[in-house]
Amino acid sequence: MTNSLTRQASLMPTIFDDLVNPWTDLLSNFRLSSGNFSVPAVNITTQNGDYTITMAVPGMKKDDFKIDFDDNLLTISCSKEESKEDKNSRFTRKEYNYSSFSRTFTIPNEVNADKIDAHYENGLLSIKLPSREEYKKLSTSKHIPIK
Repeated sequence: MTNSLTRQASLMPTIFDDLVNPWTDLLSNFRLSSGNFSVPAVNITTQNGDYTITMAVPGMKKDDFKIDFDDNLLTISCSKEESKEDKNSRFTRKEYNYSSFSRTFTIPNEVNADKIDAHYENGLLSIKLPSREEYKKLSTSKHIPIK
């Protein structure tokens, strides 16, 4: 009799199920394991007043990227579509794969927009954002002693 009560209790929904199931359903719809719903990690470094944005995006070509700068917003987007077709005497199978992402960054006013430069090599996208010379002269660093 205890087994039948345990079995019946496990069939009944709980409050916990009401909280978890919507998230489980939502995440399973995105298919996180397929890699199509991911945004590449970004490293932003600064040296001598210049900025560098580096993004690891292997498997892409430089023509897959679109980089726009408008009103201090730098937008990096990428889209890639692949299709594969296998023909056999009994059937034809077509597979499509589409992946894309878009990242937008607010760029400081001291960046010289005319000299922004981008390179893609060995799976790394690197965007150099040089500062204007007048800002480099203003940005000096020094140690301030505590009195």
